[in-house]
Parts: sequence; C-alpha cells; structure tokens
Amino acid sequence: MLFHAVPGLEKIFKTDVNKPKVILIVGPPGSMKTTFSYTVMSYYLTKTGEFGLYTTLEESVDSHLANMESLGISLSKNMQVSDISDLREMDLILGEKEYVDYLSLIERMIMHFKEEMGDKFSFFTLDSLGALYSLLPDLDNVRQKMFYFMRTLRSYDLYSFIIMEEPIGGGSNYLGNEGFLVDGIIHLGVDRSRGRLVRYIQVEKMRTSQHSMEKFAFEFKNGKMYILGPIFE
Repeated sequence: MLFHAVPGLEKIFKTDVNKPKVILIVGPPGSMKTTFSYTVMSYYLTKTGEFGLYTTLEESVDSHLANMESLGISLSKNMQVSDISDLREMDLILGEKEYVDYLSLIERMIMHFKEEMGDKFSFFTLDSLGALYSLLPDLDNVRQKMFYFMRTLRSYDLYSFIIMEEPIGGGSNYLGNEGFLVDGIIHLGVDRSRGRLVRYIQVEKMRTSQHSMEKFAFEFKNGKMYILGPIFE
C-alpha cells in the first residue's frame, strides 16, 4: 500500500490507493508537507524497488537532502532529486530562446525518465506548486495548462504528489481550481488540542478509496511519522 511508510495511516485509509493518482499535499508553513511527501515517497520506492523523481523548485538539491538527513530520513537509491538548475540545464540543451517554460521542461523530464525506466518509474513529486506558478511568465492560460499537465501525469501511470503552500489561517492565494483537478487532497496543519499545539493530517478527498475525513494528530521522531489518533473538537 502506498501509505505504509507512515505507521497508523491504516486508521485513516480503509482501502488501498492505486495509481494513477495526482494528490495535492496542502498546508501552512511548518506543517511538514515536504517531510511527509519525501518520507512516503522514499519508503515506497525502497520497498518496491521502483523509481521516483522528486523535483524541488524552492531550494537546491544539497539543501533539500541536508534538511531530510537532519530529520533522520534516508534517501532511497531509487529516487532522483532535481532542482531548478537541472531544469535550466535542460532548457539550454533544448535551445529554448524566448523564455523558460518550466512546466514544459518538467513534462519533458518526466517523459525522459518514463522512456528510460518504463513502468519502473512510478512516483513523482513537485515541490511546490506556488513556486512553479511564480516561474510562469503568463498566468492567463495556466488553468488549461495545469489540466493537461495533470492529465499527462495520469497518462504515465504515476503516483504524483503536488505540494501547495497554504497561508496561515487557511484559504488559498492561488487559482482555486487545483482541488477540482486532482484525485486526492491531503491537508496537513497545526491545531490546538487540550491546551497545546499539535500537527494533524486530514484526508479531504481521495478518489476510488474509502477513508476517514477526521483530523488525526501525528508526530515525527527518529525519521518516521506516527499517526496518534483523531482530534476531537
């Protein structure tokens, strides 16, 4: 099962989550979106022997790996982490002239690994959607572009995590249609329970899978996330 990386998630998911799936990982700063995505992805690839691509647009590969290692999370040998410099290098190779179309470059990178790895390439993570939007020169047609981008991810039969930052206090300063385009939404947040702040996970949507929609508290220690139980408000 996809979420076996996190002990206790069987309390939330009643049935398996099968490919292809485009899943939005959303939450405010400090809710451990990157940690959750990286943990699930690395563990899944290690267990299955399949291959995954993690693309970070917010920091360098070295910085990202250092952050994960500081939390005790090891990198799967079957995962490649790329950053914006890799996309710029690809742009130079392809000879793009007018402007850098980062969305197109990400699609080409995915296509390259799919052609090279075949069905073994099963997992993709984009960190983050907000960073990608900030790199696009024209947002007029971005809704249509995202529709085709997510359709492309499904056509390659991938688990796809797309991380999206949510302002503190809720709400979104993005386009507002991401939730309709994706197959699943996992919300990570911080809540006050019994006089103290706790991190929580809530599955708001997951097509073809039976799941709880309650908030579940979690903690992170020794390189692992642990689901503690539901938060009763």
